[in-house]
Amino acid sequence: MPSERVTGIVGTTLIYIVVFALLTLFGFSMPVIPPPEEGILVNFGTDETGFGMIEPSPPANKVEASAPAPAVSIKKSNEEPLLTQNNEEAPVVKKVDPEAAKKRLEKIEADKKHREELEAEKVRKVQEETEKKRIEAEEKRQSDIMNRTKNALANSKNAGTNSTSEGIAGGTGNQGVPTGSVESKNRGDGSGPGNGGVSYNLQGRGFQKLPLPKYDYQGEGRVVVEVSVDRSGKVIQAVPGIKGSSTLDEYLLKVAKDAAMEAQFQVKADAPVVQKGTITYIFILK
Repeated sequence: MPSERVTGIVGTTLIYIVVFALLTLFGFSMPVIPPPEEGILVNFGTDETGFGMIEPSPPANKVEASAPAPAVSIKKSNEEPLLTQNNEEAPVVKKVDPEAAKKRLEKIEADKKHREELEAEKVRKVQEETEKKRIEAEEKRQSDIMNRTKNALANSKNAGTNSTSEGIAGGTGNQGVPTGSVESKNRGDGSGPGNGGVSYNLQGRGFQKLPLPKYDYQGEGRVVVEVSVDRSGKVIQAVPGIKGSSTLDEYLLKVAKDAAMEAQFQVKADAPVVQKGTITYIFILK
């Protein structure tokens, strides 16, 4: 068996080699291309005779007249067109429950209102926080101004010294009233009830009514109001917070101005048409 198998393989291999040799010799050779044929040009004329050296141009092509197309008669038919109708089935319309639609609309409106309320609440909280910070900053600013003013007034008279007393009565201490002004040399009550929280300065004229400011406010300081008084003693204009004031608190300035406008001074016929003076209000923490 092994010898027959080897013989078969050898025989098959020899056959393949012979076939491949034949294909190489005859099958893969290029065909021989014959040379192009040569010919003689011949002039094809239209007659057996002719004369001249120039080839005449060809005759123009004659266009044959075509017969007119027969007229097509249009016959108007008296018959009316046949009307047809394609009936299509109408789509089925679902019935809408009006109660469900109403509830859906109500829910949409409720959700919208709820969102608006939340947004308004958010804006309100932001505004409250902003206003709170503004008030705190304003209070701190007013407190700083008051403290600096007190320190400046307290130290203006004894700057550069070690003095702890001032006055003309002898002894120790700072002579005067607690509600007075360090700028004044009058160590008593001054013009008007200075120790009552209010004093005034209007050259040559007394007062008939000098009301105290109406306030309930945790603030303190001195507010000087410039007043314009006519000959009848009526205050016609008041400007609070002028030089000499120790606070610029808006609330204290307002109540001081309101009180000054209610003041009444003595009538003086020979006074200027408009006489200017001042009213000083001392605000103390209650």
